[in-house]
Amino acid sequence: MSLESITTSIDKAVSGFFEPIATWLGEVVFYAVPVGGTGLPLIVAWLVVAGLVFTGWFGFVQLRKFRLAVDVVRGKYDEEGSAGEVNHFQALTAAVSGTVGLGNIAGVAVAVSIGGPGATFWMILCGLLGMATKFVEVTLGVKYREVHADGTVSGGPMHYLPKGLADRFGSNGKKLGKVLAVLASAMVLFFGLFGGNLFQVNQSYAQLVSVTGGENGLMGSSAGALFFGLLVAALVGIVLLGGIRSIANVTSRLVPAMAGLYIAGCLVVILVNVTAVPAALASIIEGAFNPQGVAGGVLGALIVGFKRAAFSNEAGLGSAPIAHSAVKTKHPASEGLVALLEPFIDTVIICTMTALTIVIANPASWAEARAGESIGGVTITSDAFGTVMPWFPYILTVAVMLFAISTVLTWGYYGLKAWTYLFGRSRTSELTYKVVYTLFAVGGSLLTLQTLIDMADAVLFMLAVINIIGLYLLAPVVKRELNSFLEFVRARKAGLTDDADGDKEPVDAGV
Repeated sequence: MSLESITTSIDKAVSGFFEPIATWLGEVVFYAVPVGGTGLPLIVAWLVVAGLVFTGWFGFVQLRKFRLAVDVVRGKYDEEGSAGEVNHFQALTAAVSGTVGLGNIAGVAVAVSIGGPGATFWMILCGLLGMATKFVEVTLGVKYREVHADGTVSGGPMHYLPKGLADRFGSNGKKLGKVLAVLASAMVLFFGLFGGNLFQVNQSYAQLVSVTGGENGLMGSSAGALFFGLLVAALVGIVLLGGIRSIANVTSRLVPAMAGLYIAGCLVVILVNVTAVPAALASIIEGAFNPQGVAGGVLGALIVGFKRAAFSNEAGLGSAPIAHSAVKTKHPASEGLVALLEPFIDTVIICTMTALTIVIANPASWAEARAGESIGGVTITSDAFGTVMPWFPYILTVAVMLFAISTVLTWGYYGLKAWTYLFGRSRTSELTYKVVYTLFAVGGSLLTLQTLIDMADAVLFMLAVINIIGLYLLAPVVKRELNSFLEFVRARKAGLTDDADGDKEPVDAGV
């Protein structure tokens, strides 16, 4: 029996067993209500409303404190002797690597195909709102993190939900928090194995096959798939063994490199077609408020744009605080401010660059997709680059590979923290997880398991329901932490050396 027949049999068996569960779960989690001729998934509305609430609650913190966030990333407010494992920049790049992936390349193309150019405008708006949500959840992640005796750190919703609710509501809050923490850990672990690992490897392998001659090419055979899976597993396993410091060292180089490479390609297409830029921008603005041929009109374009942004930057899902919690700081809100840059990078910059490149290049495949043809998002984006650089699909393959590997690494760390919360932090427990995770990377090149990947998406967004309820209840804690950090910043600017956490009045402007 060949390797291909074995993997096909496994795919069929898994799909046959889990498909009814995945279908039911997807219908529940992504339940959509009809709005203006199109469907609005309630989970998307849940995420967007959270962004609106936290934007108002914290006085447009993503705009007023944007410059301060950049200063913190640059190390301007670092403190000697802070607990943690990585600096602010490394924590940011580690978290960004978990959100920036194939969705920025393929998902955006699908969004502007379904929602037209106007979806870009709403995608940007949703990204800006998500910055406030990310600020809240990451501040809580650092506030309630657990620093272990060996200096390593664990954080995320599995820690701030039980500790934070216990702080605010006593023993009843603690009991509820523990239940939510177990559920959150299970959801993060499940998505990490299937969505953050297997799916990323599977899609990057598919892109590699497409540029190396297809199924009859160099990498199209089962042997080629196995070799690719083993190679990725080896790389991931080596980095994962080193913990967050090793992951941060890799992502702090990989993320800027892959983002720079991708944005440079977008800029080439835009500059070559610079005369088309005004018309493209006009079509985005006009399409946002007067879309042509989009189901649901303005609301249709808005929903598609919000959906793409919410699925891309993961604001409110509780995943990013796991990486950010490892930062070296004495002020939790400092990293919360750093984290608000994440949706800006992921959605406002990279997703928007993809959309603008497609709209300006206007490849034939995009027109066909808008007419109803079934065309993959990666193909549309690749064709957009190909209008100027016929060889760019090969560069895009490199970018896809880098995006995928960085995502696998970061979700490997997220999954580890969920695993150790559930099963303990012993060396045997951690090693068991790392072996399982690397085996899933091998399986990613051999198996599709689309049913389980669909389940993983639903499970991750179920976490958003639990997580955002916790964020609402713990928002006053975040407000205090923000004021505390702003006091520290004012003291630092005044040349004081203490943390300025005394009885001074909070400073909430001009910092």
